Amino acid sequence: METAISAEGLRKRYAEHEVLTGVDLSVSAGEVLGLLGPNGAGKTTIVRILATLLPFDGGKVTVAGFDLSKDQREIRRRIGLTGQYAAVDGVLTGRENLRLIGVLLGLGKRKAHARADELLEQFDLTDAADRASKSYSGGMRRRLDLAASLVATPSVLFLDEPTTGLDVTSRQLLWRMVRNQVDSGVSVLLTTQYLEEADQLADRIVVIDKGSLIAEGTPEELKRKVGGERLEVSVAAASDLPALVGAVGGASAEAPAVDEKTRHVSIPLVGGLDTISEVTAALRAAGVEPVDFAIRRSSMDDVFLALTGQSTDSDTARAADPKNIERQAPRGQEAA
Repeated sequence: METAISAEGLRKRYAEHEVLTGVDLSVSAGEVLGLLGPNGAGKTTIVRILATLLPFDGGKVTVAGFDLSKDQREIRRRIGLTGQYAAVDGVLTGRENLRLIGVLLGLGKRKAHARADELLEQFDLTDAADRASKSYSGGMRRRLDLAASLVATPSVLFLDEPTTGLDVTSRQLLWRMVRNQVDSGVSVLLTTQYLEEADQLADRIVVIDKGSLIAEGTPEELKRKVGGERLEVSVAAASDLPALVGAVGGASAEAPAVDEKTRHVSIPLVGGLDTISEVTAALRAAGVEPVDFAIRRSSMDDVFLALTGQSTDSDTARAADPKNIERQAPRGQEAA
């Protein structure tokens, strides 16, 4: 299977509102595709359609090598889904949750028990395996939720904002576990409001806005597209700012960006080392001693802002498609 997911002209409409206006995207085998966009752009709609939880109105789609319009049962046998909210049963222990899912998926009692034990160890949950999952921390619940989506050993994994609300340590631990799955050959479609997460995990990124794809490329390609590297210099005294602007501005055909409050000046680093040398010499000649002199690369936040005109609120952001109908189905329904 060379292509894990392929969508051509994917469309979805709610009443008079067209949520997806003909989206094209593909995920190769063993690849992580990051799907970014503002709230309401259609990210979760795409995930729910591809995971067979929502019908679509137009387009040609294949998942795990099967036609989405004809072979949904076969697709469900080959995919896993971790949605925005943990779908584990809080009354059951971690071990019981995983065993139950294995039995529901038809693994048989012995295989379900063995698979549960394997995943508990893999996700560092063995010590807490026999505690009710409602007693788990947020990070532990998300790890259990991810483990639950892997009980059937899927070849395609959908991660819809999997680390929302987690602290930095828990988020990085989950990233490592996702990378382990990719290293084993799993293909991943990831939506996230944490742009650093997309930068860390995604091989390629597509950005959608108002139901349409507006940009595509690797993280580095997108960063270069919105400005590449910039040389940033600041001084301690406001009286030095005019000389700083003159020294820095003389090395660029583009007018420097000036922040008078922070006494900070920046220009595109087009000439590389030559530009750095020219600015350094100009500062020395002007008698200006900078307190900060740095090369800054564009971040995924810069990319997102440049492409969509919006910033993200990572702590509160949620996908919000029309009528708020994009809620995760029960785990058993996802895998049925």
